[in-house]
Amino acid sequence: MGAQILVMYKPPKDAAAFDDYYDRIHTPLAKKIPGLKAFSVGRTPVTPTGDPSPCYLIAELNYDSMVDLQAGMGSPEGKATAEDLANFAHEGVDILIFDTVNP
Repeated sequence: MGAQILVMYKPPKDAAAFDDYYDRIHTPLAKKIPGLKAFSVGRTPVTPTGDPSPCYLIAELNYDSMVDLQAGMGSPEGKATAEDLANFAHEGVDILIFDTVNP
């Protein structure tokens, strides 16, 4: 069983500035979190009917286990990544943390 963090960013007022900061600053921080096995980003998602999503960007961070996820997020790199959200995610962010299973 693995573990995952989903980070769902609300639409920013200035998408270009958000994207620039996210790509140049935040993503490199996140990729340094110990135990991180995979990192992916979905930009401007839509619903199954094609309507705009309430999210602008969704990031997935994958770990081998919840223990690894917790250790990574508790590390200096994990804390720096979490604290960095205040620097660019001004419209808000929703974060979900869960175990993953392969039925």
